[in-house]
Amino acid sequence: MSLQDQLNNDMKDAMRAKDTIRLGTIRQLRSAIKNKEIETGKPLEDDAVIGVITTQCKQRREASQMFRDNARLELAEKEDAELVILQAYLPTQLDEAELRAIISEIIARVGATSPQDMGKVMGPVMAKTRGCAEGKLVNQLVKELLAG
Repeated sequence: MSLQDQLNNDMKDAMRAKDTIRLGTIRQLRSAIKNKEIETGKPLEDDAVIGVITTQCKQRREASQMFRDNARLELAEKEDAELVILQAYLPTQLDEAELRAIISEIIARVGATSPQDMGKVMGPVMAKTRGCAEGKLVNQLVKELLAG
């Protein structure tokens, strides 16, 4: 079953269960997927859908932090609840040790030796970890490994 089929089924289940947060989150996600399909002019494969979900997760994290900074805890909690729902559709996230191993292997493969080589490393790392790691963490680890 494709990810979009799963989203459709989960949306129907949320309607039946009257789960408004899950229903709203899935509807927003399906809308973002549809917009991306219109933008690209073709139906999205599961990898592209994972990219859209990752973007939605990042937006929820940023919004939650912004609401917390402005003492709007009820809105931050709503964003956090939506984030949990979205993360259920992503592949299992890599832990820091696995990420370090992948980054080290790519650094050795491309011959990167200094922080100036970060661009050479980030592209292949992000391609290999798409949907399985947060870009901010990858960026931090690449900087750390290239610096030391």
